[in-house]
Amino acid sequence: MAKRNRINIHRGNEENYNLIPHGNAYKPFILIQDVPSLGRSSRLRGIKTGRQHEFLSDLERNYFILLEFSAFVVDIREQFPLELKETLLIAEELGIKHPIHPITKKPITMTSDFCITLKKGDTTEDIIRTTKYKQDLLSRRVIEKFQIEKTYWHRKEINWGIVTEVEIDKIYSQNIADALAYYDLSDYAGLSDIDEDEKEDLVIEFLKRLLVSDKTVRQISRMFEQDVHLPKGAGIALFKHLIAQKYITIDLLQPLNIDQYIRVELLKKSRMLGMGIS
Repeated sequence: MAKRNRINIHRGNEENYNLIPHGNAYKPFILIQDVPSLGRSSRLRGIKTGRQHEFLSDLERNYFILLEFSAFVVDIREQFPLELKETLLIAEELGIKHPIHPITKKPITMTSDFCITLKKGDTTEDIIRTTKYKQDLLSRRVIEKFQIEKTYWHRKEINWGIVTEVEIDKIYSQNIADALAYYDLSDYAGLSDIDEDEKEDLVIEFLKRLLVSDKTVRQISRMFEQDVHLPKGAGIALFKHLIAQKYITIDLLQPLNIDQYIRVELLKKSRMLGMGIS
């Protein structure tokens, strides 16, 4: 299938910051099929947005996972477009060559990797984060384009910053990604047909066992599966679901090893269940 030159297309409201949609209605300005693949592009369905997210690098994907897990983040918009007329003006003022399309040689719409909407009390606030591998920051051209981007957002009084792989703990990110895969139990065979009341009963019973047992997570899970007649693997799925849904917290900076004892702490969501859990 031929790639579309979407990065050279102006679609109207995408270049007016205040009119760009949020949540499920947002469409990334650049899609994976629009750019040459380096083999590291990927897609994930968002929990917060309910839509498919597009990532052009592992770094983007790993950062997204951290945002997805954060309680302070309410919306994530990747490949976020900047207004071309403004970036052209800024580039001219700074004496920097504006990015152009490699074939048409016409100026292209620049993008920021992430526009993140944060919950601030009763209001929300957008911040901008651009991801870049540390070694790429040695490139003069990369820094020039960042100068345009930084100036653009500074003039809109929106916080802008760079995130490198140094700021993202690989183990932490992998653990969260593993847990988030079980955020919705309806996707897991054997647990997909349970209603909310049954789910709450399972959660309470499994939590009690986690708290009082000194056995490994795998051992606890297997005994639980046998006792409540669940298919093999359902207990591990439930354990990761509890992490993803923030019923419990564990040390996510350590590799997740279900064949060892894991210390579990209850979070507010668990305490609200009652039923003798404290």
